[in-house]
Amino acid sequence: MSSLPLSVRAALWVTAAWHRHGVDDVEEALARAHPDLDHVEGDLARIALWRDFGESALLVALPRPGDVSGLPRCSPEVAGAAAAAGECVFVAGMGGLLVPELEAYGPAGDEGVLARWTAHDAQPVARHTLEMIDLGDVERQLSLAVAEGAEALERVEGRPWSAAPRESAERSLAASGWGLPPDLPPRAVRVMTTAARVALIADEGLALAAAGPTLDVHSSGHRETGLRRLAGAADHALAAAANVAVMAVAGWRPA
Repeated sequence: MSSLPLSVRAALWVTAAWHRHGVDDVEEALARAHPDLDHVEGDLARIALWRDFGESALLVALPRPGDVSGLPRCSPEVAGAAAAAGECVFVAGMGGLLVPELEAYGPAGDEGVLARWTAHDAQPVARHTLEMIDLGDVERQLSLAVAEGAEALERVEGRPWSAAPRESAERSLAASGWGLPPDLPPRAVRVMTTAARVALIADEGLALAAAGPTLDVHSSGHRETGLRRLAGAADHALAAAANVAVMAVAGWRPA
């Protein structure tokens, strides 16, 4: 599976299709966004509706339980659904978002994976708040989070954190093609790449911790807290950089 969240790929490819930027129509864009899935269904007609009403950019948020700061204003139920999925796409003008859910289907030994997109109501987002995203600041904040996370993990007593999460993340990044639309802003792509790498390492570390703690309860708790903070910071950076790329394709800001 791609190392990029599905919603990041969907936001980039659908916006590219809306502007005939390396892809001719939304159907092709959705196929490009879901290359590793067997079936896609749900409220995808909402994408055409948004375009018909003048939306020009499909944006992305990567919330987590306890941190929904990147979401448009919406009900607690909608925020909870997006946080549980860890991702969504949304439009700024008329408001509204789509949340994907991945499911396995089919008999044992012959299973496929489907993506089901569900539409939800959300408030519009002021365009200028999105256009104010500063990639330089995003990059600095991510570097700071990595440095602070590394320092916090080093302070945890007990068995050192193994290199397995980093090695697993590197294999995932090496094996997956980004599959992005052409001619995206190079700096945005660079920040996306770095953020995705950091998020993968943190998530692999959390998965390793969940599989079997190698430290005492106190130390394991501190380590997991540090990894969650790092993963959240990486997701914020990834969403911000992806939205900068989306806005460049949409003509909201220079490439």
